[in-house]
Amino acid sequence: MRRSIIGGLVLAIALVTAGPSLAKSRIKDVVEFEGVRENQLTGYGLVVGLNGTGDNLRNAPMTKQSLEAMFERLGVNVRDSNLNTKNVAVVMVTARLPPFAATGSPVDVTVSAAGDAKSLQGGTLLVTALIGADGQVYAVAQGTVQTGSVSASGGSGSSISKGVPTSGRIAGGATIERETGFQLASMDQLRMTLRNPDFTTAQRIATAVNARFPGTAVADNPTIVTLRPPPGQSMVGFMTAVESLEVQPDTPAKVVIDEVSGVIVMGDAVRISTVAIAQGNLTISIQETPQVSQPAPFSKGQTEVVTQSAISVDEERGRQMIALRTGASLSSLVAGLNALGVTPRDMISILQAIRAAGALQADIEVM
Repeated sequence: MRRSIIGGLVLAIALVTAGPSLAKSRIKDVVEFEGVRENQLTGYGLVVGLNGTGDNLRNAPMTKQSLEAMFERLGVNVRDSNLNTKNVAVVMVTARLPPFAATGSPVDVTVSAAGDAKSLQGGTLLVTALIGADGQVYAVAQGTVQTGSVSASGGSGSSISKGVPTSGRIAGGATIERETGFQLASMDQLRMTLRNPDFTTAQRIATAVNARFPGTAVADNPTIVTLRPPPGQSMVGFMTAVESLEVQPDTPAKVVIDEVSGVIVMGDAVRISTVAIAQGNLTISIQETPQVSQPAPFSKGQTEVVTQSAISVDEERGRQMIALRTGASLSSLVAGLNALGVTPRDMISILQAIRAAGALQADIEVM
């Protein structure tokens, strides 16, 4: 079992290093285009039709007030009545407004209970306005909530649930009523933002674009590359051609360690200075065996139970010290650690020790 874990880990790292060193990516896969993004929408509404799993109106005053306000808008006065229904729940409704979304287009919404409702299963969301960060209404949501969960309870208080019944989705439950007004076609320049900021990658992107369209791209900093379409070409057509160009992204040397799950990810740029590594385990076993002690005849002694201890020390043998020379690559490091037969958690300790010795030429990020 131990060797299979080590072999699987080394195989995963080897697959990272076994790929072609000059692998290229499309520009559209390594950057974000300014203004071409989603916008967050939020709303506050009511879900009705629940089977007794809604909010307790005594514990959730906002539900009672919202229910009374809704009935008043419909011409029904319930201010002085004693509302005691549990078929209503107050919810928060969220959605993402896609870029360039047109009026009348449907979007999915997520509905989450804001009170003490037990489940939203089978409920219907009433008309809810979805507001953007600027306070404007961009969509209106309504529909049947699908939780995708199962819950059941018994009379003795026992219950079982699968999934989260207090949160659900409505596919296509919102209709866009207002557009963002972003006009890409009328822009005379557009900035691209690198998802992983890097000087070399930004310059390579500008070089690749200028090779196809001379004088149209400038790398402003490690994050932003500014583009200007050539005369006579629209911005949309220009971006269509630019995003399909290929570049070779450059990444810094970094080792990412997740100590909780024992996952280690190392980039191909990781290098090791001259260092020697030895690893071994010392196991001390103490075994106690109860025995009966009988007194000698006519000694007036008492029979007692005594414990006899056996101590053994086991130190792993055959673990030789592995030496890595200056400039050793990731594959050499993996091969050396694999030769030691270390476990993933031992490998984490070794990498941290190599970094402490100043021999690991990479950043270590512990998650």
